[in-house]
Amino acid sequence: MPTMHQRQREAEFASRAFDPQALTTARQLRGLRKNELAKRVGLTPAAVSQYELAQSRPSASVVAQLAMALGVPAAFFASGHPHPAMPSAAHFRSLRATTQLQRDQALAFGKIAWRLVTTVEKYVELPVVALPRLPMPADPTRTDVATAARQTRAALGVQSGPVPHVTRLLEAHGVVVMELPPVSERVDAFSHWYGSRPLIFRNPQKNDLPRSRFDVAHEAGHLVMHLDAEPGSRIVENQAHDFAAEFLMPHAEIADELPRRLDWEKLYALKRRWGASLKALAYRAHSIGVFRDTTYKRAMMTLSQHGDPEPCDLGPRESPSLLESAVRLCEETGVAFDEIVARSGLPAELADQVYATATMTRPRINLKPITEHSPDFPDEEHGFLQLVEG
Repeated sequence: MPTMHQRQREAEFASRAFDPQALTTARQLRGLRKNELAKRVGLTPAAVSQYELAQSRPSASVVAQLAMALGVPAAFFASGHPHPAMPSAAHFRSLRATTQLQRDQALAFGKIAWRLVTTVEKYVELPVVALPRLPMPADPTRTDVATAARQTRAALGVQSGPVPHVTRLLEAHGVVVMELPPVSERVDAFSHWYGSRPLIFRNPQKNDLPRSRFDVAHEAGHLVMHLDAEPGSRIVENQAHDFAAEFLMPHAEIADELPRRLDWEKLYALKRRWGASLKALAYRAHSIGVFRDTTYKRAMMTLSQHGDPEPCDLGPRESPSLLESAVRLCEETGVAFDEIVARSGLPAELADQVYATATMTRPRINLKPITEHSPDFPDEEHGFLQLVEG
């Protein structure tokens, strides 16, 4: 723990080299409005606004009070650490379901995550970003969206059939996938280009394999198609839904596999094969004309009455591994995580929280793959049931 003298020196340095954006990020991360922060430190809301707009600079004593109120060291407010370029607004699943304060909190967490990721990149070369950003018409049709999804599959090397692991596929092509902290329960999922690196954040409450796959594919659709689109509209969200459906269940492949009537056994088999929820399969069958309106309505009514979780559970959500693998590689080459945290300038508590959202390690049994006959829907890493001791 730093001594009182060290904390005083940090506050004095941060006052001289004050970074207004750092104060905004810390405040939003804690879910506070300007007037709430002002009340905690005995200031006026106008004074907080002036600090964040770089119209005035807080004294060392005020910096110390801000640090205590926001739970960060005073050094967090010192300039010298980059901020991500954010060329467009982030895409949230439903603007009506979340307040501006909650969205700001999620975005602030994204900035903190980006800072840790970029620090790790100083030691480890992460995969090159290969997720395409495709120009779309001003008013894209479903055909335009489907074409974008097929082009994205091709760009990521997916030839045909189900995507074995959507999260790992995107990570292998430079996308960082993480969980949101528990404080952001109302934020369903969101994605953003932080500079040239895309990040996807999922809600950890949705611990379901098909839903996690669809969520990640949905956010990938935003990243690919909606760099300049106004976020939150029903039209934009429906486009991302259609993108995810084509990306996960290409029309040309699944149309002949879908039953023409409501056959639950066939739908269960397709759920296992494609890693898609029954609701997504019913929606897909209806959207491409396989299910008539009455059949689709009966399917959705039955699933609604059943509730969550729906039948034929496929297990927990897909787990990310990119950041965890990068940190482990650093440690193997003699760079401790504490050293990475120190270089990032982040408080240890925040760095640990970010890292925890990027890891979902759990023990697995080590079984050899069966090469002659594999299950319809492959496992996370190799397309076969595999367990690794640990």
